[in-house]
Amino acid sequence: MFLLHEYASHHDTFTQPLQPKPFHAPHLLALNTSLVKNFNLDPEWLKSEPGLQMLSHGQRQDGDPPVAMAYAGHQFGHFVPSLGDGRAMLVGELKDTNGVLYDLHLKGSGPTPFSRHGDGLAALGPVLREYIISEAMHALGIPTTRSLAAITTGEKVYREAPMPGAVLARISLSHIRVGTFQYFAAQKDLTSLKKLMQYTLHRLYPEHSDTQNPALTLLDNVIARQAKLIAQWMHVGFIHGVMNTDNTSIAGETLDFGPCAFLDEYNPDKTFSFIDKNGRYAYDQQPNIALWNLQRLAEALLPLIDPDTNTAITLATKSLENFNTLFSQTYLSGWKRKLGLSSHNPSDPKLISALLTLMYQNEADFTLTFRRLSTLAHTDRTQGFVSLFKTPDHIQSWLSDWRQRCAEDELSESHRYDVMLKSNPRIIPRNHKIEEMISSALKGDYHPFNVMRDKLSSPFSEEPEDELEAPPTYEETVQNTFCGT
Repeated sequence: MFLLHEYASHHDTFTQPLQPKPFHAPHLLALNTSLVKNFNLDPEWLKSEPGLQMLSHGQRQDGDPPVAMAYAGHQFGHFVPSLGDGRAMLVGELKDTNGVLYDLHLKGSGPTPFSRHGDGLAALGPVLREYIISEAMHALGIPTTRSLAAITTGEKVYREAPMPGAVLARISLSHIRVGTFQYFAAQKDLTSLKKLMQYTLHRLYPEHSDTQNPALTLLDNVIARQAKLIAQWMHVGFIHGVMNTDNTSIAGETLDFGPCAFLDEYNPDKTFSFIDKNGRYAYDQQPNIALWNLQRLAEALLPLIDPDTNTAITLATKSLENFNTLFSQTYLSGWKRKLGLSSHNPSDPKLISALLTLMYQNEADFTLTFRRLSTLAHTDRTQGFVSLFKTPDHIQSWLSDWRQRCAEDELSESHRYDVMLKSNPRIIPRNHKIEEMISSALKGDYHPFNVMRDKLSSPFSEEPEDELEAPPTYEETVQNTFCGT
């Protein structure tokens, strides 16, 4: 397996070399065969002892050490100047079949210089959670890190109680974060900051790498990708849970699936993370937090944007002002696709808002509401949709408005149905099903994990009714999720 060592060799301040300890008995629990093919990897080699040594603790065939990436970050609004990969490592980079460079990164691989007295390990539950949800996000068409493999270590991890240890091998366009830029800015290390900016722009935005103001160009591109990403999260009811700047990807991918979850009933104020006591990262706060994080990136880049601070602030502020416009465009167009609308009508935001308000007032399930609405694009049988609401008269009135709007739209009935089915998933990683899957895995039963992995790979398909579609009962409802550290 040919691995590059590009990021680690680019500048010695970016990383810390590691000498990780092998695990007692690494075992391949899951291998993402479609992803393996996309990188022309040999699945049999990955299953071999050298392959397992690489996937579990980063042992490269060329003998080069894996590295821990340095970064800082605002955690719940409080700046920590040195975080870094405390339980993760960058093994190296590899190219896909199109020649695009990706990171191979491990989580749970052991302590690093950034572990801050932690053990650097991961328990089985959080590894399976990230595997399932990251792959589900990919199937939903949302930019994300991908799960290449899950490996059990044969060792115990001690949290509230002894847990089976595991490692997640994941693939990403890059693991450079807003916090990576903050790390060097906080140290006033302009040499490293400039090298990081140049490297990032060349690797992630090569078509824009030759500009008069590369730092501002980088900021503009990250703003655009983050605006689109957050809107896509909102369209499927996804709550990241910990949108710290060290979890904000410069590549515009969903990064670090800790206490993340999907909405069951629609509630714009919803949080799941046990540590988010004040709702900082609630569902409806995600666009505001994304902009806040981008402001922190802009601050870090100021000395590279212009040597005159006032000029740099003016230029960065102008770029940041584009976020709301870019977000709103993607946000509105996505909701319109979910409602099967294509033409412009100034009343559309009001129609969308009215439905979301009724969903909130009636505690209607987010995913089922839009999926069942899709079927109404070519049928008059409204019972399944209306039954999700406690006040049928109000939703019937909304349905009349929606049908009137559809009649004015340019899409044909069949085309509208097709658009809506491709925009409204049938299944998502339901929180209670994730918890059931983890509970089974801790008892040695991986069948629920395999079923979820397979079925969530086709979230928009038309299939017979499935238990993964059903919202939780009151007793099954998940109130809190945890990051696993």
